[in-house]
Amino acid sequence: MPQSATKPFIDVLSGQRQAIPPMWMMRQAGRYLPEYREVRAKAGGFLDLCFTPELAAEVTLQPIRRFGFNAAIIFSDILVIPYALGRSVRFEVGEGPRLEPLDDPAKVATLAARADFSKLAPVFEALRIVRGALAPEVALIGFCGAPWTVATYMVAGQGTPDQAPARMMAYRHPEAFAQIIDVLVDNSVEYLLAQLAAGADALQIFDTWAGVLPPTEFARWSIEPTRRIVEGVRAKAPDAKIIGFPRGAGAQLPAYVETTSVNAVSIDWTAEPAFIRERVQSKVAVQGNLDPLVLITGGTALDRAVDDVLANFAQGRLIFNLGHGIQPETPIAHVEQMLRRVRG
Repeated sequence: MPQSATKPFIDVLSGQRQAIPPMWMMRQAGRYLPEYREVRAKAGGFLDLCFTPELAAEVTLQPIRRFGFNAAIIFSDILVIPYALGRSVRFEVGEGPRLEPLDDPAKVATLAARADFSKLAPVFEALRIVRGALAPEVALIGFCGAPWTVATYMVAGQGTPDQAPARMMAYRHPEAFAQIIDVLVDNSVEYLLAQLAAGADALQIFDTWAGVLPPTEFARWSIEPTRRIVEGVRAKAPDAKIIGFPRGAGAQLPAYVETTSVNAVSIDWTAEPAFIRERVQSKVAVQGNLDPLVLITGGTALDRAVDDVLANFAQGRLIFNLGHGIQPETPIAHVEQMLRRVRG
């Protein structure tokens, strides 16, 4: 039988509820899979894996082969934009990313205005390989980090528990901080458009650290830069399907959705269901929001949690996902249990 060319994941983003919600998982290509660990060992460093198209494509496809998810997300990292801007970016084992800090206005003045996109050619090649290998009904997601979240790493030179260095800089030197944001907005637009051209069906903007900002700063540094990215992408790709993920946004989600014009919003596991249904899902599709820790737990706790997500959101437009990335210690059997429960 010929396979259907419709993509349930894209159908939800286009406004059509699906009886069985389409599924994928954030960080679905990752350390919980033995086949990923094998390729990662072969690749050497983390950026070597991101920038070797055949290997990046292979790990992107692994969870699709194993679980039959409705969407693949290209294997890359949110910090490839600073790398393409000529900043030093390296990943220390067990330590996370390390960058040269942009922690004062004099250093910000050294930031290039435009990325060298030839450095990101391997990402686009990986997208083309994956697109060619995916069944027609499986969607391919490209992504970038939101300017606020990427800036938090650029300012501090690493991840920090509450992103205090970036928050302090935004208060102390708002003009210099705005310069970082502006550079990230412009280059993220170009990067996302190039991912669409290479075969991505949809895009996600990860604002992992949005939730640390108070409301006024959230509007300025999370909502507004994301709005500009969505507007910039749609100026050249009017039908672009875009998901926003301002993790921890809580009560500020309705304003985020309304101002940015995203097609869907990803919600974390702390989101209050009635609020989301009434104020968010009534406007756009929602994606989420299983707690990654209950996926590690498994058993009846996992069944109950899956049922809760479905009871709360499956009457509207839902893409079933986690509330953040899958953890490395997650048993594969629990992912299979979740899939069976969602798909009935």
